[in-house]
Amino acid sequence: MFLLLAARPYGIRMAATTHTVSNQAPPLVGYDVYGGDRALTEGIERHLASADPELLGEVREELTDLGRAAGSAQAQEWGVQSNENPPKLRTHDRYGNRIDEVDFHPAWHRLLGHAVTSGLTDAWGRPAGHLRRAAGFFVWSQAEAGHGCPISMTHAAVPALRTDPVLAAEWEPRLTSHVYEQGLRPAAEKGGVLFGMGMTEKQGGSDVRANTTAAVPLDASGEYLLTGHKWFCSAPMCDGFLVLAQAPGGLTCFLVPRVLPDGTRNVFAIQRLKDKLGNKSNASSEVEFDGTWARRVGEEGRGVRTIIEMVAATRLDCVIGSASLMRQALTQAVHHAEHRSAFGAPLIDQPLMRNVLADLALESEAATTLTLRLAAANDAGTEQEKAFLRLAVPAAKYWVTKRCTPMVAEALECLGGNGYVEESGLPRLLRESPLNSIWEGSGNVQALDVLRALQREPQALNAFLQEVGLARGADHRLDSAIKDLLTDLADLEGIEARARRVVERMALVLQGSLLVRWAPPEVADAFCASRLGGDWGTAFGTLPHSLDLRAVVERARIAD
Repeated sequence: MFLLLAARPYGIRMAATTHTVSNQAPPLVGYDVYGGDRALTEGIERHLASADPELLGEVREELTDLGRAAGSAQAQEWGVQSNENPPKLRTHDRYGNRIDEVDFHPAWHRLLGHAVTSGLTDAWGRPAGHLRRAAGFFVWSQAEAGHGCPISMTHAAVPALRTDPVLAAEWEPRLTSHVYEQGLRPAAEKGGVLFGMGMTEKQGGSDVRANTTAAVPLDASGEYLLTGHKWFCSAPMCDGFLVLAQAPGGLTCFLVPRVLPDGTRNVFAIQRLKDKLGNKSNASSEVEFDGTWARRVGEEGRGVRTIIEMVAATRLDCVIGSASLMRQALTQAVHHAEHRSAFGAPLIDQPLMRNVLADLALESEAATTLTLRLAAANDAGTEQEKAFLRLAVPAAKYWVTKRCTPMVAEALECLGGNGYVEESGLPRLLRESPLNSIWEGSGNVQALDVLRALQREPQALNAFLQEVGLARGADHRLDSAIKDLLTDLADLEGIEARARRVVERMALVLQGSLLVRWAPPEVADAFCASRLGGDWGTAFGTLPHSLDLRAVVERARIAD
């Protein structure tokens, strides 16, 4: 035994020598998520070019502050902690009283609080509010995506509430506040509140008209009692919820507060939290209403019309969220390839890896550029832009969210086995990546929504074609794709079965038009050659070798 112990120091020295770490990428920490993203910063400058210089400076400053916070070690640790310590449901207190509360790790509250204080629920009343808020949501979601759910719904509830001026006057200042106060109390006693949403039920899913939750009117005007079960109710710790229920006059939108004005808890029985693939830091739940007090929002029987603006806003947030995940995955892949060497050279200089990274960069920049265009259209608010959004939002929601998962998976592969390990952060991104394609209507719902708009709103198609037509003549592959799209739209035979194909082409043509007009020539050329010209394989990394791929990858690196 003595001889063995005496020999141990020799073994320790050997271990220290053999475990010297080399040829590994350093941690990607302490960087500016906003300032390091050329596509994002150039987009903000472009869309605010005609703005007051003071406004532009204000937006730059707030996004730079948010970008530095998102890239900090502290925010990254918050993201890890909030996912490693998911929310827990407490249905009863120690005495047996029903409380229906959800406990979150402190890191979750820090992420949520930073989002609120940075104005990510305040878009509707500020100059360039939608653009700056979309960019902020894009930036801060790269620290951690799960907490974005209540932020998105709080932001999106505003246009629905505006259908009732009295409700809007009461609740909008609370929703758009830059104050975050956790805990359940009467909304009037809080400096700011968060909203959730409960539409889907077991028997209907996306077919919300199949809802069976019943709303019985009370004597007081606009007040009802709800009874029913919501299969998915997002962010149950929120202060209020917009829900759909069947009133005597048909499907209607209601506001359900968690705490009533007198301080008593509303009937809001959380049955369970969903055990999800990803999005672990966020609580998604099933809830029971049993004589739950609610206020009507809008007219009876017009629930879908009332809540549709909220749906449109959350669909745009799905696009933003996916674009954000794509950018973070790309950033991690490029960073790794910069610092990892193989076969005598850094990975980023290896021709085949360069092809993969360039392909990922094209997907990311196309998503980012489209996201900012949609946000700017919301700020413009003209009838032309509203008509454009009617087609562009569901088409973008369909395509960008669909592209997120394969892109994140390819970025993970760029890190090899390192990427498959939880510590890299890529597995969390991969688990998160399918969410936005499902949330607020899956792919088929978006494709069919585009068909409805094409059939019922001809002004929407006109606005869409005018937008893509702004680049006509600049690239022959784009021109050809526009022509093919028009042929598709003119042929109504079997259009429903072809809906995904048509919507995919619409999204690609729109992205191509935006990149041809605004991106560097090497980016636009590579996008049009691959996505529109057909010179592309069926996996990332199959771009034509004759393109300027080095320039595309260089643009994707974190800017100094």
